[in-house]
Amino acid sequence: MAKNPFTEHPNSAGESYTEHMRVATSFSRQLFGGAFAALVHAFLPMFHKTTASDRVHCLHECIEQDCRERITLVKAATPPPADPAVLHAS
Repeated sequence: MAKNPFTEHPNSAGESYTEHMRVATSFSRQLFGGAFAALVHAFLPMFHKTTASDRVHCLHECIEQDCRERITLVKAATPPPADPAVLHAS
């Protein structure tokens, strides 16, 4: 059976094509937001001193701790709780 290039990777991540598209689009939005903040900071260093690095660290934590629902399109991603027990309590 031929592999479907549109679903092979999303399925390997435990997501449907639509779920993966939402997460990837949200992740992209977060990266664009961080990149824009870094660009503003390059010219106006008093602004966005840690915004870009905060976003990168937060996205890394969300991926590592499998908290993809914290990566959203409409607001900055929120880091997962530091205590893994809190993660699975809700």
